[in-house]
Amino acid sequence: MSGCGIFEKYDDFRTKNLIRGGRFSVIYRLFGDEAAARRAAEDIRVEQTVEFPYRALPDGTIRDEVTGRIESFDEEKEGTYLAEISFADETAAGELTQFLNVAFGNISIKRGIQIAGFIPGEGILSLCPGPRFGVSGIRKLTGVAERPMIFSALKPMGLSSADLAGLAWKLAEGGVDVIKDDHGLTNQVFAPFEERVACCAEAVREANARFGRSAIYVPNVTAPAGLVMKRARKALECGAGGLLIAPGIAGFGAMLELAASDMDLPVFAHPALMGSYAINRDGIEPAALFGTLMRIFGADVTIFPNHGGRFPLTKEECLGIARACREKLGNLGSIFPSPAGGIEFSNIAELVGNYGNDFLLLAGGGLFTCGEDLVSNCNKFHDEVLKASSNLI
Repeated sequence: MSGCGIFEKYDDFRTKNLIRGGRFSVIYRLFGDEAAARRAAEDIRVEQTVEFPYRALPDGTIRDEVTGRIESFDEEKEGTYLAEISFADETAAGELTQFLNVAFGNISIKRGIQIAGFIPGEGILSLCPGPRFGVSGIRKLTGVAERPMIFSALKPMGLSSADLAGLAWKLAEGGVDVIKDDHGLTNQVFAPFEERVACCAEAVREANARFGRSAIYVPNVTAPAGLVMKRARKALECGAGGLLIAPGIAGFGAMLELAASDMDLPVFAHPALMGSYAINRDGIEPAALFGTLMRIFGADVTIFPNHGGRFPLTKEECLGIARACREKLGNLGSIFPSPAGGIEFSNIAELVGNYGNDFLLLAGGGLFTCGEDLVSNCNKFHDEVLKASSNLI
């Protein structure tokens, strides 16, 4: 037995019988020369589990099973290596928040390490509520059978609840399928949450009835921990058609609770506060962050900054997110990618060509700056999306 005598009464038999053999893996991208990358991989497997001097661990289950295991180590390109490190399912404690902690807890504070992908395995996937609606469910909810869906946000901050409701009416009248709060709208004095949600939900409901639309209104329920579910239930009571949350602010656990609740509303994930993970090499690759993780934690739609706009993600990174929303991931359904930022009439055809039909095209300022009549702008945008969609082979 290794160690300094503190494990003299260590019950290896008991620990061994608590480890059932299931494992999940994380793919880490490690930067530097090979020796440095191998040291980083060794650091990760210990730091993310036992967080204890490896030489002091007792022989047996803790060393062999509880500590992370390097399954593969390969050079990706000069100065970059990929290491698959697996972890016993039991280290996640049956909790997806702890799964995230094992994957990138302390090690996220170190340089030269990026998560390149997740391989959750059957044990972790069994904990996932998955997207309750996903692509097919949201299409059914909005009545949009095939084309890309048109998405917009209520803004700017500072408008009253009545003014925001007026915008919601016009967006629904113009053919926008999903109308969400801007992520900055929470409970400000000029548009308090309950007042705003009641007004906007009613406006969308009445516009739908008058113009034969099926738009849904998605209020922002990002809030301090004790208020997220309270606001979500109030939104449901007011007739909301979905819930917007920024898991980087409210927590992935809060989004998970929404997805697993009895409210039966789709969950829209916003990327606020997660940018430093996505745009820096010491973080999480965008596809793994905005695609895989969002599906695991129950989002039905994942919003992310589109390439070519005012944010720095590349086209390849954005298309990678879309693939991660759709590729096989156990029994979890596919979800809608929703590129945002810099969406204009001029790039609709390119976007549809890149993403296909199964995405939500989030247009904000582009709908307000191309003419004085918002309803007319929405109609034109709708027509351009239809035209681009019809050109898909």
